[in-house]
Amino acid sequence: MEDLGSVTWPPEPIRTERLVLREPEPRDRAAFVELLASPEVHTYLGGPRPRDELERELPRVPQRAPGSFVVELDGAMIGQILLRRATGHRRPAAAGKADLGYLFLPRAWGSGYATEACTAALGWLDGEFPGEPVVLTTQSANTGSMRLAAKLGFTEVERFEAWGAEQWLGMRAAARPSA
Repeated sequence: MEDLGSVTWPPEPIRTERLVLREPEPRDRAAFVELLASPEVHTYLGGPRPRDELERELPRVPQRAPGSFVVELDGAMIGQILLRRATGHRRPAAAGKADLGYLFLPRAWGSGYATEACTAALGWLDGEFPGEPVVLTTQSANTGSMRLAAKLGFTEVERFEAWGAEQWLGMRAAARPSA
């Protein structure tokens, strides 16, 4: 995966009804460690990383790259959205397209925050790259992620085996540029 390419970064923070999407800051480091070390978050992602390893290796300002948004609720990080270019994707249908990824702390699950944040991030992407299709890959057993993909307008392109489990690849049709 690569960054999106030529975009103005960081953008102004994106505000939704309840959330702020913004560039990562040093104050987010502890939440990143919690997110990446969480067994619940990584159930369908190959397992968590060891907390002590993260504490040693994670930079002071994690994931500071175009397309990497912290999702903030009431001044605290609750998740991350990643929009990257899927240049090396294993599936030909996804190669070279924008790829949506997201991680949310378990305490933020079930409140619609992922839908709200992903919708805002995709809106930003549509403004930067009008007409760009977007792909999303998740383990088909991850029912929460499958529901989110459907809410966001992703439709199945294919299922395939990888990392010892069935994976689902969906695509969101290119948003029409407004006239």
